Amino acid sequence: MANSRNIQENYGRLENADRNWDIEFWQKDGPTAIFDAVWEMILDHRLLTEHDASQPRLQRTVEHYGKM
Repeated sequence: MANSRNIQENYGRLENADRNWDIEFWQKDGPTAIFDAVWEMILDHRLLTEHDASQPRLQRTVEHYGKM
């Protein structure tokens, strides 16, 4: 089954724009659609900056190292 997308456009000058259209657009699709869009942007950024669109690994900080 094909994945359908909701495509809408909004035209206007940036200096005269309010955020109502953006807020309504994202709230209509819900948090899952927002998360999916953000994840797609993360992968696009990795492709552009690191030339790699694979799953990014979580970065962890070492808080303690040594014998206990």
